[in-house]
This record gives sequence, structure tokens and C-alpha cells, in this order.
Amino acid sequence: MTSEATAPAGSQGQKRPAISFEFFPPKTEEMERNLWEVINRLAPLTPDFVSVTYGAGGSTRERTHSTIARILTETKLTPAAHLTCVDATKADIDDVVARYHDVGVRHIVALRGDPVSGIGNAYTAHPEGYQSSADLVASIKRHHPDMEVSVSAYPEKHPESATLDADIDALKAKVDAGATRAITQFFFDNDLYFRYLDRVRAAGITIPIVPGILPVQNFKMASNFAKRAGASMPEWLSAKFEGLDDDADTRRLVAATVAAGQVQKLAKHGVENFHFYTMNRADLVFAISHLLGIRPNGAQKAA
Repeated sequence: MTSEATAPAGSQGQKRPAISFEFFPPKTEEMERNLWEVINRLAPLTPDFVSVTYGAGGSTRERTHSTIARILTETKLTPAAHLTCVDATKADIDDVVARYHDVGVRHIVALRGDPVSGIGNAYTAHPEGYQSSADLVASIKRHHPDMEVSVSAYPEKHPESATLDADIDALKAKVDAGATRAITQFFFDNDLYFRYLDRVRAAGITIPIVPGILPVQNFKMASNFAKRAGASMPEWLSAKFEGLDDDADTRRLVAATVAAGQVQKLAKHGVENFHFYTMNRADLVFAISHLLGIRPNGAQKAA
């Protein structure tokens, strides 16, 4: 385990964990109302930033932009806009970044994105597009030096990477291009994160590697996500949800227990940053943040 992750949670002088939330842009008016209920519920927890995802090939481009713009105008939250290289020219992507910059966005989550034909198929860059997320990062920083750029990281390696070392080389290229934060794919075994962190640090990468946390709202859905993303689902996790397909109330209690245990153990080993994949739901994320010692409007308790 790394030396940077050894301070016990609750130790004197421990600072408030830094949290961030990820949302996806709504497809319908009802989903938009739900999203804003979630945002209003979570906003008092004063996250460092909130990110909004971006569909493959820009399929949610306008919805992502309008959600980001509304967050900027109607809340005190700091938005980060996801952006991918998929099925778009450099000019198109540069235009999207410029529009975000014009409305006040100063943080981009830069991703290569999944193949248009779906995860598991070979990725082919647009002939006039950015060939990799490192190229995208470099372009954003070249055109907008005041933009903060976060990127992805994969404790179990990206499904398309030949080896974990090759995957870490890709992360280093993104850092060399100007990325200042990496957010991990979700994981459920904390040892995977700490082993990955050791290897990343050994490679000379010093930026924060923020664990991405997925509270399991729906086990079957989470299993499908994990399969597509190359993330493992431990047998112990499957066992905890066994027999609960038709028992939503118990599922929520189990989900809260599992996710709370994961983040509290990470915090006890010195992890100070958490990125929550909210799935546009507030209940579990609010409860887990509470257990981390985070209170609405910045009030703090020891975790």
C-alpha cells in the first residue's frame, strides 16, 4: 500500500474529503425534473465539482451543454463538462470546447470515448479527429490554458489495453499533455485501487488518482456496466444481492452498506478525494457523504 494512503480517518486535523458528483444529461422532461431534484438535494454538500457526461459521437451534445449552462446560471456549483473524441472532427470538438469556455466552464473531463459500434468493438478514430485522449488534452490546454482537464484511469486496465503497464503509459501521455486529475473507473475491491496507485506512482505520475465510486442501485445493471467496462464484480458482492431482485427496499439498504463500507475503508487509508457516479439519484450518495463526515453547506463532522 502506498505511503500517501496511510493516515487514519478521524485523525486530529483531518481535512474534509473532497467529493465530486457525476450526472448524465436528461432525455425527457420528467428525467430533467428528477435530475434537478437530485442536484438540489446534493448541492448543499458543496462538492468540488459536478460533471455531466457526453454521449458517444456527441449524441447528447446539446443536452450536456444546456445542463452545464443551467448549473452555471442557477447554482453555485462548479461544472465539469465531459468531452469525447468519438466520431467528430477536430474542428467540431474545438468548437464545443470554445462554447463551454464562452459560457464560463473551466473544467473538461477529456475522454477518448467508446466505439460508436459499442464497447468490445475496435475503436477507429475519425480521420479528421483527435486520435487519442492525450491529443484531445493537449489541444484543450493549447487553446485554453486556463482550462482544468481531468482524464480517466483504469485500476483493472482499459478493456482494449494489452497490459496494465501499457495502460499506465497511456495515462502518463495524458498527464504529459496537461491533465491534472485522473478519475478511476469504478471498482469494488479496494486492493485493486491501492495496487494500481502504487504502480502509477512508480511510473512517476503524481497527479491525484481519484477513486470513482458506483453505489449499486441495481445489481443487474451494475453487472452489465462492469462487464462492458472491464471491471470485476466480486463474488461476495453478488452474494449480498442474491435473492433481492424483487425487494427494492432491502436492496437499497444493502447498497448503502456496501458503498459506505468501501468509502470508509478508503478514507481510513488516507484517501481524501471521491468521485461518485450518481446515476442521477441522490439518496445513496447523500448518505455515503454523510458517513464520510460531510454535512450540508460545509458543516463537518469527523468520519
